[in-house]
Amino acid sequence: MKILQNVIVKQVLTEKSKLELLDQFNSKKAVLQKECDQLRFELKKLEKTKKFQPVSLKTHFEKEIDVRKEKIKLLDFQIQQLDILPYGSELKEREVQAIVDVEIGQNWEEIVQTKTIIVKDGVVDEFK
Repeated sequence: MKILQNVIVKQVLTEKSKLELLDQFNSKKAVLQKECDQLRFELKKLEKTKKFQPVSLKTHFEKEIDVRKEKIKLLDFQIQQLDILPYGSELKEREVQAIVDVEIGQNWEEIVQTKTIIVKDGVVDEFK
């Protein structure tokens, strides 16, 4: 019999992976900042048309801007934590599903034990 099981994929922090993560975080921050600027621009544009209630319009746009600002704060925190982490640290990257063969007589606890794939610089390094 075959079953599906969740497998955790962890990335080993190396100099290369740290730089890649910093690039990813900084590009996400830049996108969010551009979205905030675009929302502010759209708000001013819509305020001039006077087709909408200024108060509700401003509230809606400020809510959207605040959501993005919170995401930027989270990214700043992640960048700060990344600077603190030593090389060799294992970071949970994602979860994937694997097909596991189950046979009569196997130890069930071993089968259901959480499996982990360790990736180092984009290459599978070990299975745990």
